Amino acid sequence: MPSLSNTTALVTGASRGVGRGIALALGDAGATVYVTGRSVDADRTDDLPGTVDETAEAITERGGRGIAVQCDHTDDQQVEALFDRIDRDRDRGEVGALDLLVNNVWGGYEGYGESFDDPFWEQSVETWDRMFDAGVRAHFTASRLAVPRLLDAVESNGGLVVTVSSGHGGRYRGNVPYDVSKTATERLTRAMAYDLRDAPVSTVAVQPGFTRTERVLDAIGDDPEALAETESPLYTGRAVVALAADSRVAEKSGGVFRVGELAREYGFTDVDGSQPAPFDLPGDPL
Repeated sequence: MPSLSNTTALVTGASRGVGRGIALALGDAGATVYVTGRSVDADRTDDLPGTVDETAEAITERGGRGIAVQCDHTDDQQVEALFDRIDRDRDRGEVGALDLLVNNVWGGYEGYGESFDDPFWEQSVETWDRMFDAGVRAHFTASRLAVPRLLDAVESNGGLVVTVSSGHGGRYRGNVPYDVSKTATERLTRAMAYDLRDAPVSTVAVQPGFTRTERVLDAIGDDPEALAETESPLYTGRAVVALAADSRVAEKSGGVFRVGELAREYGFTDVDGSQPAPFDLPGDPL
């Protein structure tokens, strides 16, 4: 793993799941990592394990520095307060300039009542709103606040925005609100890269494979057959570390990359030493 000991990062939605895996991998690389989410000891979303405080403590134990900030990324005032906190910490000399934003927060599954495979006319408008408000809009809000800070980054690589998506190319993701929101996330990455084309800030999207998050494990249990093709959240985390350490990452700006592809390019593995293949989403191209 490359060293990111001089890197200050913000990972949104890092109480659990892929966000936690990314935050822990950054900790392994020695980074200072702000981790955000709504879950704290006294109030955990969806009764799933994991809090921002636990993630921050684990980062510090792994050699980085974790800073927990409770934040609902659908509340603009809370997001602005988060960035004000980062500014104050920097002004006091407690952290360096922000180098890396990881847009991971996602609340699209909360309160999900219908079947994922139901046709769009049987999906609720509330499902659409959750996937866009706690997904695409949250990524846009964090990015527009982060980029002026990233422009102040003094590291030679410049600033970087990584946004977590899902899927594989233009294949249909099996659900209209989900497919459109993730497509919008990737278009957001490309569009931001265009606006940043003359600036020292790059932006990429990453597509994890079938990941053993707390939500997935709660749904499928410990069935060996179901878990056979899965990967750990740290696999995506190691992809983010590799991108953040790449002095030529600007050449990737605007791109969308599967984690398995990045593993082969940069040579990292999952926690068990394996190198899961790029996720091949079943479904029809659109």
